[in-house]
Amino acid sequence: MGRDSRHVTSRGDSSALPRRAGQPGAVTPAPPDAVWDAGERGCGELLLELKMRVERLQPGQVFELTARDPGAPADLPAWCRLTGHALIEERHPVYRIRRKES
Repeated sequence: MGRDSRHVTSRGDSSALPRRAGQPGAVTPAPPDAVWDAGERGCGELLLELKMRVERLQPGQVFELTARDPGAPADLPAWCRLTGHALIEERHPVYRIRRKES
C-alpha cells in the first residue's frame, strides 16, 4: 500500500490544505488559543482587527474566527496567503488560522 503523503506538523495534525468538515482525512481540531466572533463586520474593519488579534499570539498558535460577512470565504484565504499565516480550517462562518512562525 502507498504511504500517506499528507504533511504532518509538529502538533501532530494534518495541515497541508484547509479541510472542511466531512472531508476524507479531516481531523478533530485541538482547542484554539484565541477566539473572536467578528459578526457581520465587513472586509476592511474585519481584516484590520484580525491583524491586531493574530499579532498578539505566539508563533504556531491557533486563532478561531467566526465571520459572517458574505465576502469572508474569499477575503480570509487571500489575507492568509498575503500575510503568511496558515488557514488550517475553513467552514464558513468559522475559520481557523495558525500564526506564522516569524
